[in-house]
Amino acid sequence: MSQTTTIYCTTREAAEMLGVSLRTAQLWTESGLLEAWKTEGGHRRISRASVQRLLAGERVPRSVPVAGERRIARMKILVVEDDVVLLKLYKTVIANWGLPLDVSVAGNGVEGLILVGRDTPDLMITDLAMPGMDGFELIRSLATSSFREGMEIVVVTGLDAADVEARGGLPDGVRLFPKPVPFTELRAIVAGMLERRASYL
Repeated sequence: MSQTTTIYCTTREAAEMLGVSLRTAQLWTESGLLEAWKTEGGHRRISRASVQRLLAGERVPRSVPVAGERRIARMKILVVEDDVVLLKLYKTVIANWGLPLDVSVAGNGVEGLILVGRDTPDLMITDLAMPGMDGFELIRSLATSSFREGMEIVVVTGLDAADVEARGGLPDGVRLFPKPVPFTELRAIVAGMLERRASYL
């Protein structure tokens, strides 16, 4: 085995090591979560060290359904917000809506991207101004990926509309709300999504 193959691996090998799909590994590579370079033929080679670092910090579990198990169709919501107090408020309020929801939370864009790759939510609610990868970068990373299909994105931010536009704006279809968090409007959005889902059953 050459030194290159010892230090680097293919995208498929990285996906197998991380226990995720090939597309998820590609997304993490494109967003910089996994360090990689391209060969002259255009193939990615991923640093095994970066795979090990991701495994050490965020181990991604495999989801193995039990044979014959019937899963309840619950709606998945991901909240990305760096304010821990506000995250707790999100979880408390949403839990009291009495709707069939599963809520995950992330403290920044990197954590949010990892959770999207692990289990794509139906709705992502995100702040914009966050340390590290902010909401703008998170949304742009998802904009051209397959994970964006079927996923609603709502932005709740302390930035005003002029600030958002000055920083490049948001893709079409992304809803924007100013803080404080408009829980009444968010509940209406979620209820509408659940109603549309029920109509297809």
